[in-house]
Amino acid sequence: MVIDLSMIQTLAIAVVFYYIGSFLQKKVSVLEKFCIPAPVIGGLIFAIINFLLRQYNIATINLDVTLQDPFMLVFFTTIGLGASFKLIKQGGKQVVMFFIAAVSLVLLQDVMGVAVSKLIGANPLLGLITGSITMTGGHATGATWGHTFETQYGLAGASATAMASATFGLICGSLIGGPIGKKLIQKNNLKSDSLEYAAATTTTVKDELSYKSLFNTLSVIFICMGVGSILGLFLTKLPAYIDSMIIAAIVLNFGEKTKKFKFNAACLDVLGNISLNIFLSMALINLQLWQLKETAGPLLILLGCQAVLMFIFAYFITFRLMGKDYDAAVMSAGHCGFGMGATPNGIANMDVVTSKFGPSPKAFFILPVVGAFLVDFTNSIVIAVFSSFLG
Repeated sequence: MVIDLSMIQTLAIAVVFYYIGSFLQKKVSVLEKFCIPAPVIGGLIFAIINFLLRQYNIATINLDVTLQDPFMLVFFTTIGLGASFKLIKQGGKQVVMFFIAAVSLVLLQDVMGVAVSKLIGANPLLGLITGSITMTGGHATGATWGHTFETQYGLAGASATAMASATFGLICGSLIGGPIGKKLIQKNNLKSDSLEYAAATTTTVKDELSYKSLFNTLSVIFICMGVGSILGLFLTKLPAYIDSMIIAAIVLNFGEKTKKFKFNAACLDVLGNISLNIFLSMALINLQLWQLKETAGPLLILLGCQAVLMFIFAYFITFRLMGKDYDAAVMSAGHCGFGMGATPNGIANMDVVTSKFGPSPKAFFILPVVGAFLVDFTNSIVIAVFSSFLG
């Protein structure tokens, strides 16, 4: 039996399984502990059901994921509308140094992924997927590039591989981050000094949500997406979401420079989260898990190498680059979280460390500034350069 779901039916399935994932996330402690996103949980459940139905010749479910790309574009455009040079400047030298650390890891992840894949006779694009696409990039970037590798480069199972890799990264980054921070603090006898940087976290005024602010923000997002599509006619090597991010960043910083307009951070957060959750849900329910069979062996080798790289980098490089003090130890733990998964995992890692050894406002200010948007820009460009040579 073949079941063809329409665009709207697919959207409805994605939303339903998002709520199933959200329910399970609250009920199963291990899922909450490792910060596994609700759309990943629910989407994987549907993907497994679809896989079993296909394997036992019961039914084949075909999904129409036309709406996946628009939601993806909305999410990444909100990232661009948060890329404030003013905020970066507020963090000073420490933001720049942590950004250097993050970009260095991105490059090493891709170089290692490609090198190891060639060494074991696997497709170099598989190595790129297990590199910064899913380690630093996480599920959102993985879903985007997985789709690109399937449609443009013909790499079968790229999306399923990307989601498996990103999920591994979330769990592994959460497992190693806390122990690394604890070891660095105890070995170097470090103490918390939270007063120095506290001002940076207390100057933000929370924006209010309203129909007008939401509509205005969404309108700007759509305009940036439209102008970005024109830019894409010239930047043909880059995926569409980068074009929208670039335009959004230009608009934001022009408004801040001229002081003629600004954007509601609360609206950006709400619209970004909505679009991300729906985008991820649609990407996950459309996973074709049967395509993972051929890449399972090489995938485990590649991901194991990435875990070792993250441990060494955070312990020996991030810590030293950030000043070898208490805040540097906390940020090393956080770097494991978003260097192998997502910014929330980095925050969770730092929270575990600071709850035991004392606060670190500097770390909690710097990591989101770098992890939330700076690395997304750079990572996308690095991936585009690598894929243009390998594709």
